[in-house]
Order: sequence, then structure tokens, then C-alpha cells
Amino acid sequence: MSTLKRFFQDTVIYGIAAVLPRVINFLLVRVHTDALAADKYAVNSDFYIWAALFAVFLTFGMETAFFRFYNTEKKKDKLISTTFVSMLFSATVLIVVISVFFDFFEQFLDFEHNPLRLKLFVGILALDTISMVPFAYLRVTNRPIRYAAIKLVNVGVIVVVNLLFLRYIPYFLNKGIELPLVVKNIYNGTATVNFIFIANILGSAISFLLLLPYLMKFKFQFDVQLLKKILAYSWPIMVAGLAYVINENLDKFLIKRIVGEAEMGIYSACYKLAIFMNLYIMAFRLGAEPFFFNQSSKKNAKHTYALIMNYFIIIGSLVFIGIVGFIDILKYFINPNYWADLAIVPIILLANLFLGIYYNLAIWYKLTDKTRYGMYFSIIGALLTIVLNVWLIPIIGIMAAAYATLIAYGCMTVVSYLFGKKHYPIQYNLQKIAVYLIASVVISWISFNYFRGNFWVSTLLITCFAAIIYVKEKKELTAILKRRR
Repeated sequence: MSTLKRFFQDTVIYGIAAVLPRVINFLLVRVHTDALAADKYAVNSDFYIWAALFAVFLTFGMETAFFRFYNTEKKKDKLISTTFVSMLFSATVLIVVISVFFDFFEQFLDFEHNPLRLKLFVGILALDTISMVPFAYLRVTNRPIRYAAIKLVNVGVIVVVNLLFLRYIPYFLNKGIELPLVVKNIYNGTATVNFIFIANILGSAISFLLLLPYLMKFKFQFDVQLLKKILAYSWPIMVAGLAYVINENLDKFLIKRIVGEAEMGIYSACYKLAIFMNLYIMAFRLGAEPFFFNQSSKKNAKHTYALIMNYFIIIGSLVFIGIVGFIDILKYFINPNYWADLAIVPIILLANLFLGIYYNLAIWYKLTDKTRYGMYFSIIGALLTIVLNVWLIPIIGIMAAAYATLIAYGCMTVVSYLFGKKHYPIQYNLQKIAVYLIASVVISWISFNYFRGNFWVSTLLITCFAAIIYVKEKKELTAILKRRR
């Protein structure tokens, strides 16, 4: 159990690094939705859709490749410097291309003749790209506390700037409180939504400065042959990443263009309520990916992977039921004007739980160097997302987008499992998995449709699910407790 204990300890710390900043950012949604009308909030969503798409191109799947090769390459300095120089080149190309074709990209990205927004877009992407390698180095060398500290500094800067320019300065000006002229000029001369992006670039810049000392430790050597090996491994991951961005963001993109900007803003705000499932999955991935690679050479590796899958689904199902059961409390994290689309939340939560299961299953093609399968599965998901959204949004509206996400991730999970059985068989306990998933869906459906707002019943339903877990896991839990004694 010491191996699992180490995994869960690292996941908790990475969870703090991933979850706490995201939770704080989630709390800022209320600040954003209070300060911005729905159509202006859609601008914020659009900005980060494009940023996610460009980020996949820029990093080219190299983060996962870095973990893969770190355990096999003897010359660590060469791996670190080669990947970092590649990211630096990628960021430089971005800056040069957009600078040369600035007017084209301003129009193409629909930034409404707002040159500052495009400059911030480029700056954020460039800084985050060159920060990827030092952050990955901290993860692969088991330094989760340092990783978490830098991430928390980043979010601290973002929070301060958001609160200052979206809440307190407007409040002071409305009350007639005198502020320094330079502050008033900055506030009055900048579109309100741009302060969200200004906060982001300041956070990214400070994070990169804090990461610099780790980069200075290594001798910079660029190995072309090593880069070729990395790219051969990483390019299918990049394509899979593009498909993932489509799966996550095409719904919002199409809702804006088919239904309207305000509807996209409302949908995006309600979508944010699924963040707690996303945070759980993110914390898991941060700890799991380097852990899975480090465990791959051990005799009981497959048994460990199966155990982790089991516990992942147990906790994920509890998160699912908990959010659905208490959604009428969580909804107050967004402005009441944005509550119209709350019905999408249970569907998006379940979709993201399937996505987390898919990430667990993905270990088979990453360990066998068959990353092209991840690309194939993601393309299947992306095609389903495109077809279902384009077909159904004009017919049944925004609910189509939520169902399309669930179907896409569900299909990706099933297909990945079937192929994994052939190439890298792991004995997952399918009976338990089915019980937990079906029970969580049934309980959540009953809670949302018949007892919504009744928190006593919600608590009872969660307790019932916990009882199911206890019955199914009693032997394992008893064994763990005996070992600790």
C-alpha cells in the first residue's frame, strides 16, 4: 500500500495546486457575471476557447512526451534543454506570425478591433508555453509542494487584479471616492472584460520568473535526434489535444453563432458549475501521469492501475452526486441572471466523469508508445461533437450541446477500453464500476428531478451511495485498516 499511499499523497498536493486556484477562479465567476452582461461574458469564453486551441498547437503534446522520455533518457539535461528550446521556438513563431499578420488575426479571432486583447492573447500563450517544461520538471521529480506554491502565487495575482478592477475600483468611483488619476485613466480607457486577461498575463509572467531558477540549473544542449524521437511520440497527442479542445469548446462556439451571444454567456456560466468534477479530474491527472510512468516497470503495475481506477470512480461518483444534490446552493456562485441553463450541469458532470475514466484508460497506449490510438479516439469524439452539435442545436437548443459532450466522452471511454483489452490488458473490476456508475446516475436523476432544493433528502441519498460503497469495498477497507495497525 506504500505505493498507493505515495500516489494519493502527491495527488492531494497536486490537488491543492490545481483545485485551490481553480476554486478561487471559480469564485471569480460571480465577480465576472456581476460586472459583465451575458454577451460580454461570452467574449471572455471566446477568448479562452481560442487560447486553448492555440496552446495545443504550441506545446505539441510535449508535456506527456517529457514524462515518457524522462525515465528512459540518461542525459536529463539534454532532454530538458531540448524540450525547452523547442517551446521557446514555438512561442517565438507565434509572436512573429501574429505580429506580421496582426490585422488578419484580429478579425479571424473576432476580437472586435481590440488590439490590446490580441496582444494579451499572444503574451499569455507565449508565457504559458515556455513555462510548460519547468512545471513538468517539478512534477516528474516529485516536487509537488514547489509546484503548488508557484501555482498559488499565480492565482493570487489573478484574484487581486480581478477584484481591484472589476469590483473595488468601480465601487469607489460610484461612491465618488477619489482615486489616483493614473488608476482612473487605466480603468476608463480599458474595456472591462480585458482586465480578466490582464490579470492572467500578470499571473503568467510572475510564474515564469519564479520558474527561472530551475531552468538555470541545466546545461543547454539541443539534440536534433532526440527531438525527432519526442515529436514522433508527441504529435498524435497533439492531434488528440486538438480534438479534446473541440469536444470541450465547440458547443460554446456554436451556441454563440447559432443561438446568440447572450445564450452562450449563460451556458458558459452554468457550465462552470461542473468545475468541481473538472478539478477532481485535473488533480488526479497531475499526480497520475508521472506516477503511472514511474510504476510501469514494476511487477504489480497493472494491479495498481486497476485499484486506482476503482477508487477514482468511487470518489468521482461521490463528487457527481454531491454537486447535483446541492446545486441550489452552488448556483449562487454565479449571478441569478445566468441560472436559466442549470439543467445542463448534471449532464456535463457525468460527461466529465467519463472523461476522467478515459484518462485512466489512456495509460495503455501511452506505455506501449501507441499514442496514435489516443489520436484516433479523440477524433471519434470530436466528430461526434461536431455532428451532434450542428444537427441538434438548431432543433432542441443548448441541451443538445450537453448531450453531445456526454455521448462523445462516453464513446471514447468504451472504445479505448475495448482496444486496451487487446494491447495492454488490465483486469478492471467491471462489476463494481457498473454498480457505482449506474447507482450514481439513478441517485442524481432522482435528486435533481424530484427533490431539488431538499437538502435533507440529498444528504440521505449521498449516505445511501456511501453505504453501497461500504458494502462493495468492505474487504478492501478492512485489509487497509489492518495493515495500518
